[in-house]
Amino acid sequence: MKRLACFALLLFASLPCLAQQVGDREFAPKVSPSAFAEGKGPVVCLDEAHHNFHTLDGRFHAFGALLRRDGYVVQPNRSVFDATSLSACAVLVIANAQPSDANWNDYPTPTPSAFAPAEIAAVREWVQGGGRLLLIADHMPLAGAALALAAAFDVEFSDGFAFAGVGDEAKAKPTLFRLDEGTLADHAILRGRNADEAIAQLRSFTGQAFRAPGAQPLMVLPAGFISLHPAKAWKFDDATPRVEVGGWLQGAVKHVGKGRAAFFGEAAMFTAQSTGTERRPMGMNSPDAEQNAQFVLNLLHWLAPPSAGSTSATHG
Repeated sequence: MKRLACFALLLFASLPCLAQQVGDREFAPKVSPSAFAEGKGPVVCLDEAHHNFHTLDGRFHAFGALLRRDGYVVQPNRSVFDATSLSACAVLVIANAQPSDANWNDYPTPTPSAFAPAEIAAVREWVQGGGRLLLIADHMPLAGAALALAAAFDVEFSDGFAFAGVGDEAKAKPTLFRLDEGTLADHAILRGRNADEAIAQLRSFTGQAFRAPGAQPLMVLPAGFISLHPAKAWKFDDATPRVEVGGWLQGAVKHVGKGRAAFFGEAAMFTAQSTGTERRPMGMNSPDAEQNAQFVLNLLHWLAPPSAGSTSATHG
């Protein structure tokens, strides 16, 4: 039964217990029309300075390639966060930062922050002054690593695993967010610039549940969802603490001073990967995730609108 449960998780979880995830470099959805001329859009910096699980030349390749086809300038950030490094960016994207490259089972509990207090203060000040932040933190221990940074924006990440229920079948069930079911909230990001860009369904891949008082919800977990909080990642039993999280969030946005910030509790939905020896699709390339790529573009258009675009780091 444990092997069957693990196999199910291989199909649907964002960080499977046995298989190795690799970026799908063949995934290239059409972008038409692009928001900016090639290489003339705002600078999007993907954090690679904090032992990130996702990098541009690795598992987040599809994310970077998609934005480049839309005209954005996408580059890695490999420096600690301070006023100088952040000034090079119009949008800062942080995807699954980690406190170290140690095995997750060797992390202490609670999970240490991936960011120094000075970095958190710098990012908060930068957004307050007009910067744009996309903070993505998956399930335990990745949510815990970003918990302090999220808290600086009054967002309450939870260092657990969000599932449709406690049984193996429920854990393996794809998480779908639908406009007609009320789990996708009406927002300009979901409406897009025209009817062709409107989003009716998104799919995520496990992840965490969070709360964000004062933010605008985008992805609301369905009723009946629970968050499991094991002592070690992916190690569940009948005594694993659980919290009912139906109505909690996996995606939300908010205005912060002159800036904007977006928060998400799942990372695979933003990229395209393959997993296992059979190279099963996981992410934007998966069944039921056909609109995820357009959602990524819509989100970036909200963070850094085409009307404000240039190759400078102007925050618009």
